[in-house]
Amino acid sequence: MTITTPHLGSPAGAWTDAQLLYALEEVVEKELNRHLEVAKDWMPHEYVPWSDGRNFPGLFEDGEAWDKEQSKVTEIGRIALVVNLLTEDNLPSYHHEIASLFGRDGAWGTWVHRWTAEEGRHGIVMRDYLLTSRAVDPDKLEQFRMSHMSEGFESDNRHSMLHSIAYVAFQELATRISHRNTGHQSGDPVCDRMLARIATDENLHMVFYRNLLKSAFELAPDLTMQAVRDVVVNFRMPGHGIPGFERAAAQMAIGEVYNLRIHHDDVLQPVLRFLKVLEIDGLGAEGRKAQEELGMYMGGLDAEASKFDEKLAARKARMAARAGA
Repeated sequence: MTITTPHLGSPAGAWTDAQLLYALEEVVEKELNRHLEVAKDWMPHEYVPWSDGRNFPGLFEDGEAWDKEQSKVTEIGRIALVVNLLTEDNLPSYHHEIASLFGRDGAWGTWVHRWTAEEGRHGIVMRDYLLTSRAVDPDKLEQFRMSHMSEGFESDNRHSMLHSIAYVAFQELATRISHRNTGHQSGDPVCDRMLARIATDENLHMVFYRNLLKSAFELAPDLTMQAVRDVVVNFRMPGHGIPGFERAAAQMAIGEVYNLRIHHDDVLQPVLRFLKVLEIDGLGAEGRKAQEELGMYMGGLDAEASKFDEKLAARKARMAARAGA
């Protein structure tokens, strides 16, 4: 794939994905070293309430069938936890996607493997917690996992390295917010602490990609602006292929785990504001067009989020009235 820019670039004025990978390698190495300095190793087993565990039916004759009343986790917490875990379960596919784009050599390769290793902890600790605390039906969870992973995963942005960097800068923050809010809504302090630990990792991953995106803007501003515009306008969470995702997403929106307002205020805006994306000047025609379209989209999304806020407030008022009747 060859992409052109009237600004900085190769001597011929064109960028290929390979050239951009090479040009950003020094930044990747710098960000990787920074990440390794601040990231803290942690043990998944230390966040699991093992003493609460007991046998399920099957191999053990004393196995106790699952019932949702056995767990203190709220209904919205249970829904969000399943979505979050199934999203983490697709790590092999995510690794394949980024390893294919970024390569397995040099600083890029070191980051790819480090990121995969850190993400692996998230699925381990979440599944151990869910089964030990009996927060979800173990049979359905495994059926969902098999169905979701059997479908595979293909990134919407696999055609372009710049689009992929832009996507993960937002997606890592979205995942952090989803985990954090799930913990708050779970009703279980143990779950809250576990998801807070995971969210810390996700935030560091976001910072890595956000800083990489900043360098991409300095290197190829028009192309990066177009990539950000495309990603923001067409953004989808990586778990969109999970069985029943639309219904679960609607419930998570109402439960204030992740909705339009959160997406606008806590995910898109912080990254755009940090990078001053809508303030960048000196762009070419295509870059300016992408910047204007991005600004208009954000305005429209804010308006849609306000409508959702009004509906959610009205719903809360109705429920409060019924409770007081």
